[in-house]
Amino acid sequence: MSMPEWFTRGFSAPRLKPYLAAVGGDADAALRLYLWNTEVSGAFYGPLHWAEVILRNTLHDNLNTYFGPKVWWESAPLLDGTLRKIQDATTLCQRKHPRATTADDIVSELTFGHWVGLLASRYDRTLWVPTLHDAFPGYRGRRDHLHTRLQSLLKLRNRISHHEPIHHLPLEADHATIYEVLRYVNPDAARELRSYDQLPSILSQRPPRI
Repeated sequence: MSMPEWFTRGFSAPRLKPYLAAVGGDADAALRLYLWNTEVSGAFYGPLHWAEVILRNTLHDNLNTYFGPKVWWESAPLLDGTLRKIQDATTLCQRKHPRATTADDIVSELTFGHWVGLLASRYDRTLWVPTLHDAFPGYRGRRDHLHTRLQSLLKLRNRISHHEPIHHLPLEADHATIYEVLRYVNPDAARELRSYDQLPSILSQRPPRI
């Protein structure tokens, strides 16, 4: 069976090639896999959204408490790359909003990669040791192990955002990592949000691959 003409024309042969390869060239199976990849990517949106927003708000509050009374990025010992990201977010907010830009505007504009980067080795002594470890009351491990978990979620988020294949990834493990990180930050949120999560059902419907 060949793929429908509208499908190959709309999504392009190069894009569909990895799906065909994953199912041994079976066009019907590749179509099902592509559609499931779209569905499971959408189902990840909620849990990734929760993890990102809760993490960024927690880190922001923690840093403000430690470096106050001004907003934390005005007094924290940040490197030039981080400061540029904050300035870029500020400039973008100023273009988007006719009113005065607030700290909350800037926080919501900063990327997940920015927040994950605050837990990198370059900030071990200046941010993690004095304060950011307190943002994870449920975690007692090393900073680099936590950073690795967050990086894996960042990569998954970015693949989904760019509509890339994720069917070949260890998605059950990625799903578990999301709740693991949430438990470190806010165990009540981790427990309550599970009831809204549709991902386990969709993961159970994964089409077979070779």
